[in-house]
Amino acid sequence: MASNECLKFAWLLCFGLAIGGALGTRKELKLVDSTSKVGMQAPAPTPSTTNGTCKSRVEIYGYECEEHTVTTEDGYILSMQRIPNGRSGSPTSASKTPVLLQHGLLMDGITWLLNSPDESLGYILADNGYDVWIANTRGTIYSLGHTSLSPDDSAYWDWSWDELVAYDLPATFKYVYKQTGQQKIHYVGHSLGTLIALASFCEQNLLSMLRSAALLSPIAYMNQLSSPIARGAAKSFVAEAYCWLGLDEFDPNGEAVHKFLTTLCKQPGINCYDLMTTFTGKNCCLNSSSVDVFLDHEPQPTATKNMVHLAQMIRRGTITKYDYNNDDENMKHYGQTTPPAYNMSSIPNNLPLFLSYGGQDELSDVADVRHLLNSLKFHDGSKWTTQYVENYAHADFVMAVDAKQVVYNPLMAFFKLQ
Repeated sequence: MASNECLKFAWLLCFGLAIGGALGTRKELKLVDSTSKVGMQAPAPTPSTTNGTCKSRVEIYGYECEEHTVTTEDGYILSMQRIPNGRSGSPTSASKTPVLLQHGLLMDGITWLLNSPDESLGYILADNGYDVWIANTRGTIYSLGHTSLSPDDSAYWDWSWDELVAYDLPATFKYVYKQTGQQKIHYVGHSLGTLIALASFCEQNLLSMLRSAALLSPIAYMNQLSSPIARGAAKSFVAEAYCWLGLDEFDPNGEAVHKFLTTLCKQPGINCYDLMTTFTGKNCCLNSSSVDVFLDHEPQPTATKNMVHLAQMIRRGTITKYDYNNDDENMKHYGQTTPPAYNMSSIPNNLPLFLSYGGQDELSDVADVRHLLNSLKFHDGSKWTTQYVENYAHADFVMAVDAKQVVYNPLMAFFKLQ
């Protein structure tokens, strides 16, 4: 548990920041008709009722695109997009190998479609003959549905990345596996998308449906990350204070987060004229058009509990399930007083893995990645490819104009060997 001094600092900081936006930070999704009952809510946005990802980012370039939904065992309704063919009209998707793309924290599936078709991994894979499936985790704009809860309910946001491991990732894997005739799947994750995959693999899950996994900007150990914003927020218990204030949804576009960043930007060493660099490290190879697309669609909300979980990892240098900081609560959830660890060294040694990380990345820090690599040191060398890109930071792996040549071509060469 944090010291009283830390808790007091966090409480005072976040109380001041959140007071203006408390409980009103989420983008308004409520539509009340004059003839409707008071408080009745319109359904959460879905690709079928809005200008979704297929229409806004895929079909405009001449690709076929399908909108799908999958429901998790705990009731969350997730959107998925499928690009079954390339622009050239290649063979039917039944004969193709499926690839599942999983975005990172505060992002959604558009992660893989931010640049032009010649530069974004989603399009490139489709043009190279893969059956492309794009996931969108719970809480993002097109995955706000639930079988019984509204995003305005506190219970809707009662999850961390543990639930993405336990529910979201299995649901999307099983759906793609079934839809593609039980073909094994190549997986590509970025950032948090790598963490939930690693956690699943070390628990021996999904392996029967998996062909290989590519991890871009891998996140596992986080105690050496150098991002001033991420480290400062974790060390100051900001996410915990949001929870105490009843802000169950962490909305980066909300007033409370805006106020926090305004205060943080006044601190020495924080350059908020280039907020992306302050958060991710100095990205080498982004262009203005892709950044504009990014700003049109991102960042996306997540659960405050998820931010607390990540902050615990940063402070402690561990990879465990969410710690309730209460023996009784931990016992209730885990049958023990401390949260169980995800043991990275238990990942099967013969699982084909492609891992690419950057020298300028301040979220997937080189020292933390090397800690992960050391945990995997007994991995079968014939099933293992590691790539280090000196000038890449966190966003370059999904937005760099030269990522096709630097990362994606080697990634696809790896796929062809599996």
